[in-house]
Amino acid sequence: MSANEHISSIRAKIFEEHTPESFNALALQIFRYQARENPVYSQYLEHLGTDISAIYDYTRIPFLPIGFFKTARVVAGKFEPDSTFTSSGTSGMQPAKHYVKDLSLYNESFLHAFRRGYGDPSEYRILALLPSYLERSGSSLVYMVDALIKQGDHAESGFFLDNLDVLAEILKECSERKVKTMLIGVSFALLDFAEQHAFHLGDNIIIMETGGMKGRRVEITREELHSKLKGAFGLTAIHTEYGMTELLSQAYSKRDGKLVPPPWMKIVIRDVQDPFSLLQHEKTGALNIIDLANMHSCAFIETQDLGKAYSDGSFEVLGRTDHSDVRGCSLMFS
Repeated sequence: MSANEHISSIRAKIFEEHTPESFNALALQIFRYQARENPVYSQYLEHLGTDISAIYDYTRIPFLPIGFFKTARVVAGKFEPDSTFTSSGTSGMQPAKHYVKDLSLYNESFLHAFRRGYGDPSEYRILALLPSYLERSGSSLVYMVDALIKQGDHAESGFFLDNLDVLAEILKECSERKVKTMLIGVSFALLDFAEQHAFHLGDNIIIMETGGMKGRRVEITREELHSKLKGAFGLTAIHTEYGMTELLSQAYSKRDGKLVPPPWMKIVIRDVQDPFSLLQHEKTGALNIIDLANMHSCAFIETQDLGKAYSDGSFEVLGRTDHSDVRGCSLMFS
């Protein structure tokens, strides 16, 4: 099998409905490919003294610290990227960069994940309140939301920056007409909007927060955020999207912050004091994430988020590890 055929065979399996055995097999296949073709990851494994041939379970795969996306070109193979996504953060911080070889892979990942959780995006009026992301280039979140909007042909859908009065009128109209509508917003902007335009919405309206105070407001817990938004709009639940520049996949929560990843994404919890020691379900630790869609970068990421994983595959994000950089998508503690 040629190198291109090998890569194609891997991609063809990523978005399947995995059994534990098939996920493990594909994760190992991607691990061995990236251990060979990703110079940054290869050097990291060598530094750890990893015996690649001795690893037969995905939980034993070493996870690359996410900070390498700030300081190095984390890619598997040689290519010119279709796009380079960059992270947000406060001024003066070094942004992370994710070199995306094939945007169609990202498209396939977020569309599959959205459809699994919410159905066909074309059925929704999608309203985006993402000012901090619109005001810079290279946002993977803006790219994703724009693509979701384009799945439908709805005049109401679009991005809103300073025109909050217009957004309020569209939300009220969609609520009264009982059409499926989703408002996706960064947390500080949703709070600003709620304080200026509080009104009850119908159950056909979904409000989805993506995290992120970005120093714009005093940080509050996710529970406080959701409570304020539910109170302002008369909703029983606020949804959450969890993603980051360094990943090509997202997890979603429909209530209470319990996130459900797609089948090609898994969460492993590590001990904060010992990054090579893993914790059992429902123990608080730091999140290691496997994202098989990251086949052209690194699929095994040691994040700086704290959380818990559950036996059903879901997880919670509870905050940040000490001394980690403030990230635009993850400034709240819950």
